[in-house]
Amino acid sequence: MTTAALEPRAGRRCNHPLNSLHATHYFAPELGRELGALGIAHPQAVNFAARAAALGAVGAGAVTATFYNYKHDLVARHVPAVWSIATPADVLAARARAVDATLRRLLGEEVLASAEMAEAARLALRAVEACGRSARPLYSAHADLSVPDEPHLAFWHGATLLREHRGDGHLAVLMSAGLDGLEALVTHTATGKGMTPKWVVTTRGWTLDDWSAATARLRDRGLLDGAGELTERGVALREDIEQETDRLDRAPYEHLGAEGVTRLTALGATFARTAVAAGAFPADLLGKA
Repeated sequence: MTTAALEPRAGRRCNHPLNSLHATHYFAPELGRELGALGIAHPQAVNFAARAAALGAVGAGAVTATFYNYKHDLVARHVPAVWSIATPADVLAARARAVDATLRRLLGEEVLASAEMAEAARLALRAVEACGRSARPLYSAHADLSVPDEPHLAFWHGATLLREHRGDGHLAVLMSAGLDGLEALVTHTATGKGMTPKWVVTTRGWTLDDWSAATARLRDRGLLDGAGELTERGVALREDIEQETDRLDRAPYEHLGAEGVTRLTALGATFARTAVAAGAFPADLLGKA
């Protein structure tokens, strides 16, 4: 019996819907309500607290480093002050309640109780068994958390671990490619798959002047043209970045195997489409303008 070979982009394709499902709670009113009940009211403070809580009561420097594409000035306005309002443990508990409520609203009780959801949880957690901790701070911090009992929360936990594992590796590749946090955002937006400049400015703390300066630097490097579009060199760099990220992130998907990856991809994509159709994300979140 032969085992099918894993396609080079199989992990990338699998991670995409898992990343989308993880990210739903960042745009969900449930997260704001749960953290608001703890006294964390500012939307940006909610975002920093929810994602950084697994790291413990870290300072602004650690959050800026691990998040990579946020302006440090914005981070420092909310971190570490947020930990004087609520402990990381309280934030993690509130996040779990928010994720539970968000998935119930977006996917529905029938999907959450389905055999497919339980299967997706098993597959995601199986893949996670081969993730590595070294130089992956956000993944490693989340890997220290207990796996929830309920299948939909276990699946979300597994999806989060796979997302952060790929993300940590991706940041190393971006740095190696000589792209700072904002330049990474600008080039990703230029692909048409990243956040619009409006959302970058709203959520990442950068100004339009910062964006223009980063665009000029990238143009000087021959990565963007005069219209802000990726040049041939820019397109090649972005693909090189994704391919190297694929290489660094290959272990969990090889461990799961091609058949398991195909099945997890299909299940994740079905859940993600349902969430998007239910209004999980703002309509103007992605694009070039």
